[in-house]
Amino acid sequence: MSILRLFPVFCLSLLFGCATAPEQVPETKAVGTTGLLEKGAAKSKEKEDKDSLSPDVLFMLLTAELAGQRGQYDVAMEGYLEAAKRVHDPRLTERAAMIAMYMKDGNRTNEAVSLWLKQDPSNITARKISALSALKVRDKQAAVDQLSALLQSDPAGFEKSIFELAGALQKEGDVAFVYDVLDALAVKHPTQASVYFVQALLASDMKNKSLAESKIEQALRLQPDWDKALILRAQMALYADDYSRAEVLLRDASLKYPENEKFKKLLAQVLIKSAKYEEAVEVYDALIAANPKDTESRFSLGLVQLQLDRDSKAEDIFKDLQEESEWRNQSSFYLGKIEEKRNNTENALSWFDKVTEGPFEFEASVTAISLLAKEKQFDRASERLKLLPDKFPKQKTRILLIEAELYSQQKQYDKAFDLLTNELNSNPDQEDLLYSRALMADRLNKLDVMEADLRKILAKSPDNAEALNALGYALADKTNRFKEAEGYLIHAMRLKPDEAVILDSYGWLKYKMGDLENALIYLQRAYNKQPENEIAAHLAEVLWIIGKKEDAKKLYEKEIDDAPDDVYLLNFRDKFLQKGIVR
Repeated sequence: MSILRLFPVFCLSLLFGCATAPEQVPETKAVGTTGLLEKGAAKSKEKEDKDSLSPDVLFMLLTAELAGQRGQYDVAMEGYLEAAKRVHDPRLTERAAMIAMYMKDGNRTNEAVSLWLKQDPSNITARKISALSALKVRDKQAAVDQLSALLQSDPAGFEKSIFELAGALQKEGDVAFVYDVLDALAVKHPTQASVYFVQALLASDMKNKSLAESKIEQALRLQPDWDKALILRAQMALYADDYSRAEVLLRDASLKYPENEKFKKLLAQVLIKSAKYEEAVEVYDALIAANPKDTESRFSLGLVQLQLDRDSKAEDIFKDLQEESEWRNQSSFYLGKIEEKRNNTENALSWFDKVTEGPFEFEASVTAISLLAKEKQFDRASERLKLLPDKFPKQKTRILLIEAELYSQQKQYDKAFDLLTNELNSNPDQEDLLYSRALMADRLNKLDVMEADLRKILAKSPDNAEALNALGYALADKTNRFKEAEGYLIHAMRLKPDEAVILDSYGWLKYKMGDLENALIYLQRAYNKQPENEIAAHLAEVLWIIGKKEDAKKLYEKEIDDAPDDVYLLNFRDKFLQKGIVR
């Protein structure tokens, strides 16, 4: 993730418009002939003829309008530009510049913008376009001149303008050039903290941590109490996973500027990332005490209380937030999660159904289906699932994956396989579909299909840890291609060294290779991180084989109580335990 995303980057629509030509020129301050006629009529008695519309100019504008509607952008641009030269109206020049930009005609863009700035020297948009043009062609001196003019004419908006320009150029890999231009700009304006601030952002984006830190320090020397710069300094530490430094910086800023709640809110987030939940609660309590109307902090506090398994406290917070329309849907979702945790299925469903809009709406619908499926109420789950495609057309793939999972939970692996195969016929490279079908193929012992699907994913995404793990585990479990399996699993562990399912796969591979000592180490680590049934069954088998049969039985009995139908635990029972003696 780019650190530029840590701060809002308000990219101009006109900047992004450079990427592709539109089907129709957008109405960016569109100038119609009627409007110009009205303007000319209203001011004819007040101004000279130069400000009214001559028949020639009117003809040019009509021609330009018609050409634009027909997609003849070169004709439209020429018409507006020629009219702009004859009539002192910056709106015409702006229109010509916009069309030239969409046509990617650099020369015409520069000509139009140059005229625009002559007619309206203080126009910020024209200045930005001129700066962008200079940056695009890597004309450093022109870029410095334009940015200098922009800084002088709009110092308050300069930081935002640079974000826009950097964001527009980021995909083209020109961030380093923008940084160099700002270096030259800093020589002309050495007391402008915003220049160093933006340089810090760009240096972070270029992965130059030390340079970024030095630039933010320069900004803070000029403006020691600039909250945005203080926050960026902490965010850079957070971005580098240095949570302790981020915490120190934010605690210090909170003490120096106790009225600024931004520092405390970011501090709470850092504490959560550091798993210091109790301390985060203290920060949120202080924020709410200072401002009881701070609903954002109240909601965040509710989430932390959930993390601490203080469900009743979280419930009280979320129920209070039901009175706030802004938070009603989010709080309803988590009230549903609390009832789900209490095994109160109908209450949970009632809360999920109250989530009727916003980003939580789809998640609530999906969670309700998953809850019903977990309780084997597949008919009710299917009825709910049928409502989703029309309601959430953009979630087609995920809905289909949920349908396949419902089939899988009912052990209807062939239906799931066919459903996924049918979708892959029209969407053959969708990785989630390939991965899901690979799992179904594994269930159906179609090893060739499973391997082909996973290899297709890895050909496109060689660092896909889930695909690496799935292929490595399958080769370890169902073939004797152990060295090949080991390569995939070691790669997966490098990517996610603490992932329980990958540790389990590697431990199982070691068991199959006869390395019982390492098998036990990895399987125990996996179980400690995630005590799920399949891992427990693997660990129990290794314990049994090395002679720790009582430990294996205890582990089995502990897990089978919570999952009496689990296939992995039942396989362990059938393989090693006498039927009838132990469940």
